[in-house]
Amino acid sequence: MRASDSERQEVVEVLKVALDDGRLRMDEYVDRMEKAYEAVTVGDLALLHDDLPHELVPLKRTPAPEMPVAPAPMYSEPAPVPLGPPPVPATGIRGAYAELPGGLKVLWTVWFAAVSINVVVWLLVGLTSMSFPYPWPLWVAGPAGAALWGISAPTLQAKRAREAKRRRQGLPPKKQKRG
Repeated sequence: MRASDSERQEVVEVLKVALDDGRLRMDEYVDRMEKAYEAVTVGDLALLHDDLPHELVPLKRTPAPEMPVAPAPMYSEPAPVPLGPPPVPATGIRGAYAELPGGLKVLWTVWFAAVSINVVVWLLVGLTSMSFPYPWPLWVAGPAGAALWGISAPTLQAKRAREAKRRRQGLPPKKQKRG
């Protein structure tokens, strides 16, 4: 006689109980379960669990009894309604750097490397001569840093404004490009 889907499912439940009892290993369970779903006749299904005790019956899943619920109070405070868009977490300097476009990241990295090299040279000259000369690395750091800041600040501000507008409109945030 041909097996029905419900009969296949009953056999799988019996196999699951046997697995839970430790009568089957996981690999045996998976193998027999696959065969149960591929079985065509009731005889094919019987072969899958004939070596297991006949007392194994699938557990009937009954919903847990409901716990008594205390009656609702007569008056409750209304939930506060948030005003405006959610606050944007402060990102700090590292967050600002991470939000910059790739070209500005490269320029900031080059600026930092140039300033670092100049400061190291100035320190070495000062230590070897036992007197610190005029702080000429400021002329390297100052104008170039101010120019980069003048480009980076409005770029970040415009990007954050676009993201805030998208949030207000209920649109998902734009995905960051990798590369």
